[in-house]
Amino acid sequence: MRRAVAAAGTAAELGTRVPLQVGVRAATLAHGESTLADLHRGLAGTGRRPGEVIVCVSGAFHPAHRPALLGGLRGLRRAGYLIGLGGLGAAPVPLDLLADAVPYLVKIDADLARRTGSDRRRAALVTALVELTHRLGTHVLAPGLSAEEHVLQAREAGVRLVQGPALAPPEWRPGMRVTVPVAAREAPRSPRPETELGPRVSEFTLPAMTLPVTATADEVLTALNAETGATSVVLVDEAQRPRATVDRTRFLLQLSGAYGHALHAHKPVMRLADPPRVVPRTVPATAALRAAGREDERVYDDLVVTDEVGRCLGIVRVADLIRGLSP
Repeated sequence: MRRAVAAAGTAAELGTRVPLQVGVRAATLAHGESTLADLHRGLAGTGRRPGEVIVCVSGAFHPAHRPALLGGLRGLRRAGYLIGLGGLGAAPVPLDLLADAVPYLVKIDADLARRTGSDRRRAALVTALVELTHRLGTHVLAPGLSAEEHVLQAREAGVRLVQGPALAPPEWRPGMRVTVPVAAREAPRSPRPETELGPRVSEFTLPAMTLPVTATADEVLTALNAETGATSVVLVDEAQRPRATVDRTRFLLQLSGAYGHALHAHKPVMRLADPPRVVPRTVPATAALRAAGREDERVYDDLVVTDEVGRCLGIVRVADLIRGLSP
């Protein structure tokens, strides 16, 4: 637990506002409320709110520890943390734990993810796991990818989140270049049966950059400058519920005008924000796309994905929906 807190403290020094992923052993999490309290105090000391942290649980999930582990996961979720499970496909992770734990993120075993291109049986296994997690409304991540072909193979299997040296070197820091391998030509998608609703909006969800509703325009500007790829900022309340969104393009235009920075920088950014366009994570992507098209002026604004109690889980870019649903 101390290592997890130390890692979060080191990441805080980088100044990035994208969600942080920290690892915790399953046996550690099963120790009870006192351990969770230590973790919460340590992460809060780094300046991170719970909704900005993905606690990824890995290791042996011993049957005797199951009740205590599920209690710990529920405690983390009540506090607002995002839950991840690691090692799927190789580590002893019971599949029914995916239903009980309701994870936000599932990490496929790194070696399994890397060997999908050279072993058709492992490729079939990864494809099945991806389909399973998508049906459960959970993100799937392939870690440790070291070569371009690994990334392309993961994408072909339906994985949308990856980590590893194939994207950036270990010394990477916010603001440095990231390389995303893209296939020269995408294979055509097989049509879905008419009886299926298609992919859920959760399959297209990306981590959101969040700030409290009390943030100033200058704080939002600093966050956007640190994360040049962010298209919006979600303003959330104490319970991580979205209250407004700040579109990057409109916000920067307002601040770049005559006296714009002087007028707005030190005042609440809510003055420049828009109501959030909220969609539950279980909504079909086609329905989310139709909802986005109802507003002519904000048709390409990011959608905010929420969980069952209205907390922000991430954003969906309308352009990703259009690309993903195109035949």
